[in-house]
Amino acid sequence: MKTTGSGRSPVWLLGTWGVTRLLLLLFVFKVYVFPGPDVTSDVSVIYQGWYDVLRTGTFPLDDVTWQYPPAAALPILSPALLPFLGYAHAFFVLAFVADLAAFALLLYAGRRPGKSLRGAWVWVVGVPLLGPTVYSRYDVMVTAVAVAAVLAGTRHPRVTGALVGFGAMLKVWPLLLLVGVRRRGVWAWAVGTIAGVAALFAVAMPGPFAFLTFQRDRGTEVESLGSLVFHIARHHGWSGQVLLNYGSVEFVGPYVQAVSTAALLLTGMIFGWLLMWRLTATRFEAATVADAAFVAVLMFTVTSRVISPQYMVWLIGLAAVSVCFRGSRMGTPAVLVLLASFVTVLEFPIWFSDVVQSTPVGITLLAARNGLLVLATILAARALWRATVPREEPATVPDQPTHANETSVSP
Repeated sequence: MKTTGSGRSPVWLLGTWGVTRLLLLLFVFKVYVFPGPDVTSDVSVIYQGWYDVLRTGTFPLDDVTWQYPPAAALPILSPALLPFLGYAHAFFVLAFVADLAAFALLLYAGRRPGKSLRGAWVWVVGVPLLGPTVYSRYDVMVTAVAVAAVLAGTRHPRVTGALVGFGAMLKVWPLLLLVGVRRRGVWAWAVGTIAGVAALFAVAMPGPFAFLTFQRDRGTEVESLGSLVFHIARHHGWSGQVLLNYGSVEFVGPYVQAVSTAALLLTGMIFGWLLMWRLTATRFEAATVADAAFVAVLMFTVTSRVISPQYMVWLIGLAAVSVCFRGSRMGTPAVLVLLASFVTVLEFPIWFSDVVQSTPVGITLLAARNGLLVLATILAARALWRATVPREEPATVPDQPTHANETSVSP
């Protein structure tokens, strides 16, 4: 069985996907126990608790851990589609289906002219690097929507816009997929979808936007880039502490607010850079929209006050879409994201206790993961800029005649 355009058999690709996903299912179903704390408890405790509240027709307004747009209710309620399974097992199966959908899209796109199966390989290899966490969070479902949105591209602008808008109402970040989009129709459909979904939830369920307040009050999570300041400071007399705060493990104490504010300022600077790029870029190729989306999400992830392990699945998905295009310049950043994903599963869940306690092992793993992400961000942004923004040619100075060639004119 040969692939169109690439001339390569997808047998190894399909086999690798099957084996790795079987292992993930064995871990989340606890046939085998993955090292570290139980990452599936979020589904059986937190998600199922939200499910019980959402079924009553309201959002969990008294729970500060609910920090998601209103359409996030849909994946939380989705296990009701499989009533013959318990809530957690149904959720794992649906996460697996979302993974399969993203893989199928990348495999289909990779066999078309101008595309490559590299994207499918990035997805196949990258997702299992995160361990059972990837099937224990609804981020894989959001990422599947984002993958579909970017691959729809210019051929189906309405579909792209609608998927971007729907994805944004699931978890906000898919809005960044619009950074490199020039067609107004895509933007219009995205805005229209957001407005429609928001209106629907506002009418049907009270409190759909309470999550905005909860997000505003978050601090500095122990895995974020800024947290390295406090991990090191704890060894030099810093008097703060680590607490479970707003649904994540965060630093609380002196100077935490200052570091959180600095992270927000960095995010503002990133927005400014992206705006400047968008205003100066003139060379848009087939891969530009995907590359720009990958760069934007990388930038906002790295500068965020929170870098939860499941965020890595966003980056894996967008890296896969980018390198699916033969003209993409994101090959090296994509590899760095894969390496960062491997380090991520080491720091969470395997050695997460070391991260929380700021041991040398924990600090080293965190510095390595965040360092890889920072390097990937710099290289990706540089590649995007050089590929799309024209270089200013130095002004040409006309040659001046030499003294020997000058013609003397006698009076």
